[in-house]
Amino acid sequence: MSNPVSGALRQSGSFFAYCLDCLLAIPRRPFQLREMIQQAWFVSSVSILPTALVAIPFGAVISLQLGTLTSQLGAQSYTGAASVLAVVREAGPIVTALLIAGAGGSAICADLGARKIREELDAMEVLGIDPVQRLVVPRIIACMIVALLLNGLVSVVGVAGGYFFNVVLQGGTPGAYLASFQALGQIQDLIAGEFKAVVFGAMAALIACYKGMTAKGGPKGVGDAVNQSVVISFMLLFAVNFVMTSIYFQIVPQKGT
Repeated sequence: MSNPVSGALRQSGSFFAYCLDCLLAIPRRPFQLREMIQQAWFVSSVSILPTALVAIPFGAVISLQLGTLTSQLGAQSYTGAASVLAVVREAGPIVTALLIAGAGGSAICADLGARKIREELDAMEVLGIDPVQRLVVPRIIACMIVALLLNGLVSVVGVAGGYFFNVVLQGGTPGAYLASFQALGQIQDLIAGEFKAVVFGAMAALIACYKGMTAKGGPKGVGDAVNQSVVISFMLLFAVNFVMTSIYFQIVPQKGT
């Protein structure tokens, strides 16, 4: 039996080399613009509605929890700042990445996995066509663009949902909700959220493409690759999010009351 540790190290090294190949293939010409547009349309079509629907309860739950806590502490006027910052900086990029990895990433992995077991990728290499440059790079860029745009949608929907639940259900003041965010929020928070979304979108696409292009064992192997890509994407997402958030707080000074 093979050692699980050595197998995990080999997989990690292979994935790192694969990421380098993708990075080197991005500036290579000709760029597959039509493929990128088709993939961006496909990923957005399967992700936009679930993302918007998930963003509403995210914003509502955050607003309800923080509203209850701040009212107990006598600082209910800061509910808006805490809710909006939580949605824009943390919940928005995470929801975007989860939906792109779960909906778009699984479809990308299944598509490339089916091409792999049908030996289409091998046929492309025989014809002198690089599958990474032809198939993978457009999907990565498409997921990054869609993640950037979806994160803006999640931020708007989440903030609107939090505003509704705080003002209507908890009796908050609309002016205090908005004024507290203006007092504590800053443009760097939105930039950090958008940057996170782009990174998470690239991660989801890289993992989905890698697992799809290395699938083996017939249709069952493709199904296993899809499951593995989603699980690995979720695990790496939270780990990378923790690191990026820690770096952000060290670099960007936070506004005080």
